[in-house]
Amino acid sequence: MLKLSTRSRYGLLAIIDIAMHQEKGPVPLREVARRQNLSENYLEHLVGSMRRADLIKSVRGPSGGYLLARAPLKISLGEIIRVLEGPIAPVECSHLDDEKCFSGTDCFIRGFWEDLRVEVNRVFDSKTLEDLMESAKKFNSISGCLPQD
Repeated sequence: MLKLSTRSRYGLLAIIDIAMHQEKGPVPLREVARRQNLSENYLEHLVGSMRRADLIKSVRGPSGGYLLARAPLKISLGEIIRVLEGPIAPVECSHLDDEKCFSGTDCFIRGFWEDLRVEVNRVFDSKTLEDLMESAKKFNSISGCLPQD
C-alpha cells in the first residue's frame, strides 16, 4: 500500500483551508488549526515547508497570516505531496535515476516499480488544489477528513 504520512494529510488540509478562506485576506494559522482540530505548532512546520517551496506566502503584522502564492489551478497535488514527503514512489529504488537496486545489481522487478511510480505521479500531478477545493465545496466542509491510522 502506498501510504501518505500524517504530514501530507495535515499539509493538504492546511493548504486547502488557506485557499478556501483567503478571499478575506491572510489566514491566521491559529484559525486553520482550530477549524481542522490540528496542532498549531505542527502546522507551523508544514506551512514553513510549503512557504519555502513557494506554494504559500506569509503576511506579517496584526492582520497577518498565509495566502496561496499562486492560483489553486496552478498548484498540483503532486507538487504539494513532494514538498511534504519527498519523491512519490512505491519503493525507494524506483525513483533513483540510473542507480542499481539495493542488492547491488539490477532487479528484475524494478521496471514494474518505475512504471508504477510514473503512473502514481501522473495521477497526483493531474489533480490540482482547485480540484480538491471544488470537491470540498460539494461536501460544504473540509473538516473531519482525516483518516484514522
